[in-house]
Amino acid sequence: MNSIIPSPPPFQFIPSSKPPDLSSHISRKPTHHQHRPLKSSSSSSPPVPATPTGKPTAVSEEAHLLFLLRQRKTDEAYSAYLQCSRLPGPTPLSRLLAQLSYQGSSSSLARARALLRRLRDERQLHRLDANSLGLLAAASARAGALPFALSVIRSMLRSGYLPHVKAWSAVVARLASSPDDGPTTALHLFDSILRRLRRLPSPLSSDARPDTAAFNAALNACANLGDVPRFLHLFDEMPQFGADPDVLTHNVLIKLCARAERRDLLAPVLDRIIRAGLVPCITTLHSLVAAYVGLGDLETAEKLVQAMREGRDDIPLILRSTNHADNVFDEFPGEVHRLLEKLVMKLNDSDDPPLMPKTYKPDSRIYTTLMKGYMNEGRVDDVVRMISAMRREEDPASLPDHVTYTTVISALVKAGAMDRARRVLDEMSLAGVPANRITYNVLLKGYCQRLQLNEAKELAREMAENKEIEPNVVSYNILIDGCILFDDSTGALAYFNEMRERGIAPTKVSYTTLMKAFALSGQPKLAHQVFEEMEKDPRVKVDRVAWNMLVEGYCRLGLLEEGKKVVEKMKESGLQPDVATYGSLANGIALARKPGEALLLWNEVQERREGSPPLKPDEGLLDALADVCVRAAFFRKALEIVACMEECGISPNRAKYKRIYVEMHSRMFTSKHASRARQDRRVERKRAAEAFKFWLGLPNEYYGSEWRLEPLDGAGAGDEFDYDDS
Repeated sequence: MNSIIPSPPPFQFIPSSKPPDLSSHISRKPTHHQHRPLKSSSSSSPPVPATPTGKPTAVSEEAHLLFLLRQRKTDEAYSAYLQCSRLPGPTPLSRLLAQLSYQGSSSSLARARALLRRLRDERQLHRLDANSLGLLAAASARAGALPFALSVIRSMLRSGYLPHVKAWSAVVARLASSPDDGPTTALHLFDSILRRLRRLPSPLSSDARPDTAAFNAALNACANLGDVPRFLHLFDEMPQFGADPDVLTHNVLIKLCARAERRDLLAPVLDRIIRAGLVPCITTLHSLVAAYVGLGDLETAEKLVQAMREGRDDIPLILRSTNHADNVFDEFPGEVHRLLEKLVMKLNDSDDPPLMPKTYKPDSRIYTTLMKGYMNEGRVDDVVRMISAMRREEDPASLPDHVTYTTVISALVKAGAMDRARRVLDEMSLAGVPANRITYNVLLKGYCQRLQLNEAKELAREMAENKEIEPNVVSYNILIDGCILFDDSTGALAYFNEMRERGIAPTKVSYTTLMKAFALSGQPKLAHQVFEEMEKDPRVKVDRVAWNMLVEGYCRLGLLEEGKKVVEKMKESGLQPDVATYGSLANGIALARKPGEALLLWNEVQERREGSPPLKPDEGLLDALADVCVRAAFFRKALEIVACMEECGISPNRAKYKRIYVEMHSRMFTSKHASRARQDRRVERKRAAEAFKFWLGLPNEYYGSEWRLEPLDGAGAGDEFDYDDS
């Protein structure tokens, strides 16, 4: 495989030996006046003075660079910077970084990173001011480079710089809406800023103090996490910083109520917005529709959308008439719900619902959200009818957009109507709505899931011919997974290599999907090679899914020892096996015919069940272990496992175990010539066998008695069985 090009290392701010003066580094965002070109009698750049030898001086180089920056000729200024004989001073460097960040294009941000790398390598990062670094962090966050943006803000804090609120809140806002640990990281960053602010006098920290937008970003992180106590704490902190809750704050509150499954609080939030003297925005109405759809209350969502279509101003009354108290689930303790109720009901001191200050027509976003609710319930015809109705709307904001069409295509794909989905894609072009890459990926996934690989390949070729929608890493992951469904590991590898040849960096999904292709095709060594490539790639982190895929690859072929070695390395890396790991090992034990390993694995599973957090075994794992134990006549352990299954709400397959017992163990203990000592050793073993027969419903010696598996006096505790000759 080709070597993987490492991504740039995270930005680390190296302070100078002299601590920076906070008062000099806290600067405001540049005004438009600062970015206007200076008036000059000539638009051309002044000549650069040279020394008697013909070489420009360092002073003249810096003056020329500053002239270009004042003229807003950023590209020429960057070229001039590269040609400087030595590093320019703080002013031109900071201005250059600020203008590159202000451009916000991928090329300008790449140049900004290159500038930072040079200063970092030369330990001269202290030449940059907080304003330019803050602009870079905000621009990087907007461009999706969140790890880099976060590292810039953190390094500024470590070095004594205090970012402007517009800079650090932009990073918090992006993190709050990102997947995985994004919301948690957003709150950690917000807390670190507030800790720093509380240690500084107000004049020094005025530009960095959180405003309403910054609090809204943190509140959104809480809502995405479902962290009600933290949300309420931040909401109460807003007045301390002079940040008044606005409509967006309440929109986030609607999301939190939906996350807490408090449908009964949605209408009161709308009441609270109006009574607070705020004017709801169209996003407020969308948040309500999305909340009702997410909670499965399509009836109320339909009534809300219809009321908007009719231009009614009594929407609070309509929502209140459909309101009823929900069951409060155990996900949140009762005290949390009481606090949430107190917050929502704080301004609702009247029984009469208020009227909307203005009316709103549903836009394409609201229609699309309702369509997604129909799609989730399998109401494909309603989805198609709604897009037809949207086409007849007079308001341009209500016409279907690419998100609407993508939702319709998703509904048709989910229903298996691939031909209709393809026709909708063609209709988008006729309607003048360009399809984006997401639309194509939805259709591409539908073809792959239904094993229509030729259609998928044709669609991928169509995407490759259009630069606006050319395949990305998601597209290739879909194609690789489609090859797996078609049992084509060679094709999966070909798409993986094609992706890298195009300069598209694989994600952890790319690696694990390719590993799956090799594991399922019986090529665990190739899966291991992909795993090793993944370990070398600094852009991805090997997770439990990758380890499990490697374990499964070996265990599917009965290569138990290799699988166990992988599990040991997994533990050494700090990851504990989960149910999927143990399930693969159980299957490997069965194929390798090593029932003694099943006993060791069952003991480990039992220990993990009592650990923290406790492991909850699934049906596949327990059935595989029980199967091995029944076949090996380890009936005592088999009874423990089936008892665990019943405890976990899993119905054991008695018919299968009965068939195995009859086929393999029906002639046990039939000899009448065994010695007394040997017969005594068999007492507990025979007792376990009779107990298992009793559980199966087979004839046994102690039918109707209450079974306990404690060993009898003098009996052995082993599970291995001796078979007598008849």
